[in-house]
Amino acid sequence: MGTPLGDFIRTRRDTTQPESLGLPDHGRRRSPGLRRSDLAARAGISIEYLTRLEQGRDRNPSPAVVNALADGLGLAASEREHLRYLAKITGGACQSHTRPAPAPRTVRPSVLDTLRLLEPGIAVVTNRLGDLLAHTSGFETLTGGTGLLDTGSPNLTRYVFTDPRARDFFADWDAVADEVAFDLWLGPSVENTEWFATELAPLAGPEFTRRLNHHRVPPRGTLHLNHPAGPQLRLRRETLEVSSDAQQLTVFLPADEDTARALARLADRSRGHLRAIS
Repeated sequence: MGTPLGDFIRTRRDTTQPESLGLPDHGRRRSPGLRRSDLAARAGISIEYLTRLEQGRDRNPSPAVVNALADGLGLAASEREHLRYLAKITGGACQSHTRPAPAPRTVRPSVLDTLRLLEPGIAVVTNRLGDLLAHTSGFETLTGGTGLLDTGSPNLTRYVFTDPRARDFFADWDAVADEVAFDLWLGPSVENTEWFATELAPLAGPEFTRRLNHHRVPPRGTLHLNHPAGPQLRLRRETLEVSSDAQQLTVFLPADEDTARALARLADRSRGHLRAIS
């Protein structure tokens, strides 16, 4: 049985062209990308050990091996961080594993107070599973009419993959889908991620499972939205980690003057009947 760590190493090896690392192209290969022998040589490990890692038969590589593999694959900084994280959770899962469970949805009062200070701006508290835990009135204005907040326990990941309205709302739906699927690997705990992915996979289908298993680190550029009221919006995102709670506070800012004016018009229409922070 494979592991997330082994899957990531194998996927990156298959998608890395030898010439991109300055290696000679030896002609036809049985599989695309780097040979195991090429990566093993670059990382300074045996082919047998690399095979065991990829197949999930060895789950506890040392930090030195993890760093050597990152060097051998020519990983970017964000990809290196993901490799280290997968090594951590793969080894932890081997040592002890508790039952899958949903993540807690409680937000500390001090975080809620911080959110109130951001009114009437656009801000939301989430976890990496996509649970929307608290938000400003500005966030409700931004998402009004999209269906994102229609349920009692709204979740961005579930919305992206199961609600047809998400493909209209997110002009760059594929990029957003890559983001929310990747973020599950950074969930509050391995057990929380396992619980959520198991629940969502039958509903979301291959669009979800394919992205989850690719381990593609998303670039997280400007967010492009098609608001149901008409305006097209371009938003920058600033995310602050609430590390002790495995939550994030994200603030959305207009990326251009047209978006700023459109948001002002949306706020004017909604003023007087907004709800408090959920």
